[in-house]
Amino acid sequence: MTSTDKATLGKRPTTHEMSDSAVAMLDEQGTVLGWTQAAEQLVGYSAGDVVGQSSTLVLPSSEEAPTVSAFIERCRAQNGWSGTTAVRHRDGRMLTVSLRISMLWGQDGAVRWLVSVTDTGKISRETMNGSVRESLLTRAPIGIVVCDPQLRCTWVNDTMESHDGVFRDRRLGRRSTDALPSAEREALEAVMRQALQSGATGVHEFRSGLPTSPRQENVLVTSIFCLQDAEGRAQGVCAITVDVTERARAHERLAIISEASTRLGSTMDVMQTSQELADLAVPLFADYAIVDLEHSVPFGEGPSVHIGPIGERLPVFRRAGLASIRQDVPESPWVRGEQVTVPHASPFTDVLRTGRSHLEPILNAAPGTWIDRDPARAQKINEYGMHSLMVVPIRARRVLLGVAMFIRTEDPVPFQEDDLLLAEELVSRAAPSLDNARLYAREHAAALALQCNLLPHRLKGGSAVETASRYRPADMDIGVGGDWFDVIPLSGARVALVIGDVVGHGINATAAMGRLRTAVHLLTDMELPPDELLARLDDAIQRLTEEADDTQGQTPAAVGATCLYAVYDPDTRKCTMARAGHPPPAIVDPQGRVTFPDLPAGSPLGIGLGVPFEAVELELPEGSVLALYTDGLIETRDCDIDAGMHRLGAALAQPGRSLEDLCTRAMEIVPGQAPSDDVTLLLVKTRSLSPTQAASWTLPCDQTAVRSARHIAAGQLTEWGLEGLEDATKLIVSELVTNAVRHSTGPIGLRLIQHQVLTCEVFDTNVCFPRPRRAHTTDENGRGLFMVDQLARRWGSRSVSGGKVVWADQDLAPALTPTRRRPAARTRGATGQCLPIASIRHKGQPTRMTARAGRVAPETVR
Repeated sequence: MTSTDKATLGKRPTTHEMSDSAVAMLDEQGTVLGWTQAAEQLVGYSAGDVVGQSSTLVLPSSEEAPTVSAFIERCRAQNGWSGTTAVRHRDGRMLTVSLRISMLWGQDGAVRWLVSVTDTGKISRETMNGSVRESLLTRAPIGIVVCDPQLRCTWVNDTMESHDGVFRDRRLGRRSTDALPSAEREALEAVMRQALQSGATGVHEFRSGLPTSPRQENVLVTSIFCLQDAEGRAQGVCAITVDVTERARAHERLAIISEASTRLGSTMDVMQTSQELADLAVPLFADYAIVDLEHSVPFGEGPSVHIGPIGERLPVFRRAGLASIRQDVPESPWVRGEQVTVPHASPFTDVLRTGRSHLEPILNAAPGTWIDRDPARAQKINEYGMHSLMVVPIRARRVLLGVAMFIRTEDPVPFQEDDLLLAEELVSRAAPSLDNARLYAREHAAALALQCNLLPHRLKGGSAVETASRYRPADMDIGVGGDWFDVIPLSGARVALVIGDVVGHGINATAAMGRLRTAVHLLTDMELPPDELLARLDDAIQRLTEEADDTQGQTPAAVGATCLYAVYDPDTRKCTMARAGHPPPAIVDPQGRVTFPDLPAGSPLGIGLGVPFEAVELELPEGSVLALYTDGLIETRDCDIDAGMHRLGAALAQPGRSLEDLCTRAMEIVPGQAPSDDVTLLLVKTRSLSPTQAASWTLPCDQTAVRSARHIAAGQLTEWGLEGLEDATKLIVSELVTNAVRHSTGPIGLRLIQHQVLTCEVFDTNVCFPRPRRAHTTDENGRGLFMVDQLARRWGSRSVSGGKVVWADQDLAPALTPTRRRPAARTRGATGQCLPIASIRHKGQPTRMTARAGRVAPETVR
């Protein structure tokens, strides 16, 4: 008999391999006592051919064992034998097989031998096909039980005791399944009876013992063979059992890791990912799990913390994930979102300093340990019997993201090294997701902060409108967008109302929004009508697009946008508006009726179609509400724009409600889940100027106009109780009317408006706008607009039908006061009129202005 012994590799067999094994039973002399169908299929001999015959019929002799008795003696000395050998097929060929011979004990010390044979050629073929398996006969010990037809144990080997803890003497003569729970016993005996009836091999997996913890159970796989006598009748069953506990646990760990790959990082929310990690650990291998993130991680702001030496100031953590086998996680002193303290000289500080995990199989809660210095944790540890601990750092690229802690309370089995390996594997899989979410949260926070800083912090409607607004950014997966809105004061108590939406999302869209908002402010200062302003803005965006196209190797910035621009005049109650691809405004009259005016849509800004924008002028009753909004308010994935506009109109049709209430009601029409686009709403309620707030006059275009204008202005200021502004106003009126007389040919209009400021407006028919210039020392002219600039809060000019208006605003309670006053001097001007001397500050330097026929010569006060 030639043989080659093989070392045991310690790997577990598969159930398929066990069921393919051929089994025979021999007496002490090597005579075949029992045969199986699998043995017949392997070597071709039936039970009638071999039962009662010597095993040499199948097992030929070798130099190492020239006789069967010698081989039996060798097996007795070694308590069995396993290795690779050759067996004889009935047709005369020799088969190379893996063979194991196990010693069985019966009553009164009787001995039998069980031979298990597996075709190595079949194993090699399965290995080539990708099923890498070692032979059953070269593995860890197997338990063997042979039962009679009544399923009473007649033979058993020593290994079986280690599987289920039943001694040999207690097993022999009794049902072999008595040590199992009733459910397992019935299932196993059913497989045995089926094998007795059909002769086919059966396989059953079960858990043995009466464990106090699921993790203490032994997972056993049993292959059941029917032993036949010489007549081919069933004389009993042979059950070969293999302990696959380690393999089952490995499969469980692989399943956990596989599930972790699916569940962890399903969102870009660090809090959600932390909770997923905690939920994954409980109850699979821990009774209580927590995840604490470094304070800056959930908010995406603040400097990162690195692994390494720590000073007296420990990092601040925030509880992000909690899971327990108990409801509501009573083991945790802190709830999710709360700040967590880290005790000094504890396992936590060791983990932060070294970056290595901490395993404490038996948690030392004795007096004098770090637990004494942490009363909050100590109380919970003692109350819930926490006895085993693992602390694993969560890190990515040497950045400390947080720590994960796993604890056992109900399960009495301490954590072992393989548990720590599993915990570290889970944490390592969660760390990249947390890091990506942290970086995204940081980018999102930066974009949101940029957007919030670029949006107006306080809306000033002045005497024209009352305002209210809402802004809700898109969810984190989409990123913030480029929505913006503005209420910009204009001359003559008017206001400009702006709302826009840049295409795309993220920080590029936000940056583009900031550039467009700045451009709108600059164009608004030019007092352009709405259609012309949109045309200028369209040109600006196209230039930005060209710049983005010329940039290589960089992500192009978002430049396309929609916009609606409106100008409301409280004196005439007229609103002129134009839009560029933006949704039309909603207009709510004082009775609560809602309309959406039919404005020409216009093309979005930056498209470059070259189609002119069209403006529409509407007269609005006092108390009307204009609703300007972006498409995020009326359009969702499940709802079209028309349905959204209908919902918005229904929400706004509430006469008598405040603008804040209407804003709240309008925002409630947005679905409850996080919006996929920014939602922006601007509400304004129109006001009108009372007849007592404005006064206007028409003056002839001659030299008498200046004197009349000063006299009229002084009288009106006296009527309004603004005598303190008389001197400055008369100088401003004198300069503006003088310019109109010199450069215009038609009648001159003068208007004074008292609202948040005092506005002086002068109309003339000349379409050329005044432009200040720097006058030389010898020049007689060129200083008038310089004086207006110093006396007025701001000044400017705008086009109107039939000419232009030059205006100047003054504060009603002027802050400028003379630093030194001299006696009033009177100088005769070109018209023979004497004007007072005014002393003001120019660029921080005291200056005396001498007015002479509408022109002012600066003279430094000494």
